[in-house]
Amino acid sequence: MPQWASFDAFLEDTNRAKTDRERQMMVDELIAERPEWPWIEHDHAIFAYFSADAENVALNLDTIAADPPFAPMTRILGTTMWYVVREFAPDDLLDYMIAVDDPMTPLAQEPDIITRIAQHWQYDALNPVLMTTAQTSVSILRMSQARPFPDWAAMPNVPRGTIDEHSIDSDELGIQGRKLWIYTPPGYSGSGMAYPLLILHDGQWAVSTLQVPEIADALIKHDRLQPLVIAMLQSGSQAERDAEYIGNDAHYAFLLNELLPFVQTQYRIDSAHIGVGGVDVGAAAASYAALRNPAVFSSLMMISQPLGKGAFSTQLRQYSAQFIEAEVLPQRIFQSVGRYEAPGRFYKPALALRDILRAKPGVYYRFVELGSGHGLAGFRSILPEALAWVFPGAAFS
Repeated sequence: MPQWASFDAFLEDTNRAKTDRERQMMVDELIAERPEWPWIEHDHAIFAYFSADAENVALNLDTIAADPPFAPMTRILGTTMWYVVREFAPDDLLDYMIAVDDPMTPLAQEPDIITRIAQHWQYDALNPVLMTTAQTSVSILRMSQARPFPDWAAMPNVPRGTIDEHSIDSDELGIQGRKLWIYTPPGYSGSGMAYPLLILHDGQWAVSTLQVPEIADALIKHDRLQPLVIAMLQSGSQAERDAEYIGNDAHYAFLLNELLPFVQTQYRIDSAHIGVGGVDVGAAAASYAALRNPAVFSSLMMISQPLGKGAFSTQLRQYSAQFIEAEVLPQRIFQSVGRYEAPGRFYKPALALRDILRAKPGVYYRFVELGSGHGLAGFRSILPEALAWVFPGAAFS
């Protein structure tokens, strides 16, 4: 049996202790009893950090409405333990970091944010649930009713598909040497059959951190997803990405006249079942293509698509009107947004588009609101549902 049934009970005992040594002994006992944090109690999570040398410690969470978005931790008198308690919704799934000896000045006035992050921000070493990219690692808070967040690549006994890497040029976009990763499902090489195709934007994220191939493998094994081919196209720099993905006829022409023929000549594709999808402005590019040609792109996946305030807002706001005016839409549409994403750019416009699409007859449409912000953790958590909706397997037929 744990010595402390609640964190409040632990704090009460430390407050009653007469010496620093007694308090530190309690802290040591707590660490031995509970080596993994945060400690989740109902709708609260307790975050901890242990250091005898830190001058200040804070929880860095982008849902905190402050600049910087920190919740300062309190140090238990005479001990190495720092802590903070925060309330969350039952389905919250959020990434966070720990800021140690940060200057605590506004990020809006920070001349060198990269150096500041490198020197003062770190993942939570007490939390085994991480999301790692080439740039950094962040810790994941998963409340009791949040979506599962496994490491899909570590799942045993899952037959694995194959990933081929290609290089593709485009006269339409004036680009050369973009990477294109093609996933083929288990059994592809020996089947001889044609497969549905899903085109995903921001392929460098899809093929790595978002674990799209590994998710597909697991879903296919359990008949939740049709065996399919997935084409994951690398995006350019941020400026190139915005220019190419938002309301761009040249990008649509590239998909239709260059990318599709390339994939169709290299792989066995069922041309009657082609989908397109993406995250953020990658979802905008997918929407633009599907709205232009729903006869070709019969499935559409939109995750956290910007539709309102901010950069390119004039172009992005036109998408909702195009969905209203469209006489024909893709047969299957999936849309999701995070509850904590910027209200004017993501959340409220997403709810408005939801109402539009729910009123459209003849469309198999699904909308999901996540307990997440605009980050990779939320994106990865919703991908299994998104994939299974746009190309459902036998378990859903």
